[in-house]
Amino acid sequence: MLDTTFQLPQGLGQATVETVMSLTTYQMVVRAAVAAGLGTALALLYRATHKGLSYSQSFTQTLVFVATIVAIVMMTVRSNLATAFTLVGALSIIRFRTVVKDTRDTAFVFGALALGMAAGLGYWELAAIGGGAMAMLAVGMHALNFGALYKSEFILRFTFDQQQDGERYVQCMNEHAKRSNMLHLEPSGDGRTLRLTYDIVLRKESTAQQLTASLGRIDGVSDVVLIVAKNDVDY
Repeated sequence: MLDTTFQLPQGLGQATVETVMSLTTYQMVVRAAVAAGLGTALALLYRATHKGLSYSQSFTQTLVFVATIVAIVMMTVRSNLATAFTLVGALSIIRFRTVVKDTRDTAFVFGALALGMAAGLGYWELAAIGGGAMAMLAVGMHALNFGALYKSEFILRFTFDQQQDGERYVQCMNEHAKRSNMLHLEPSGDGRTLRLTYDIVLRKESTAQQLTASLGRIDGVSDVVLIVAKNDVDY
């Protein structure tokens, strides 16, 4: 008599339960907590070393979520190939529409993924070494301003009456800025005024308010605008 009983192949269902259940509840909690802690540390590192105006609180929180979720995924998958393919298919449904404004943010996302994987699989030494290496790199490059050719702190714009003495505004900028470079000069249609644009780095003892107030008191200077530079200006 032909036996028509259907049996699942080894590793396709039973192994998933066995794989997950091989971890105790305590181990699951510890690994998820460690992943969340590593994600939080990475998020704080990102916030401390971030430059520019593209900072996002939601992105910082996402780093914590990514590390924790990946740890849970790795505890679910572990060495089970069938479960891994199932999760890949399930996660492929998700579509991320947010555009990453800073390419550096992508590195932190991959960092959260790597730390979450290490924590989920219980590779504590690898997680510690990898997290420490990322921290040293991020802090070191932030302190050295690695990769920048020229650091622009503020963009200064103002209108100057050419009938007045131009030495006064030059002296004023020299008093408050340790470095200044003219970026743009635009004469008016009647040739009486100039629209000047400088990028400057203030001295430690000077503030943006002091610079704008001093320039505003100079005869012939008007429409003073000081803009925080978004990024480094490279020449």
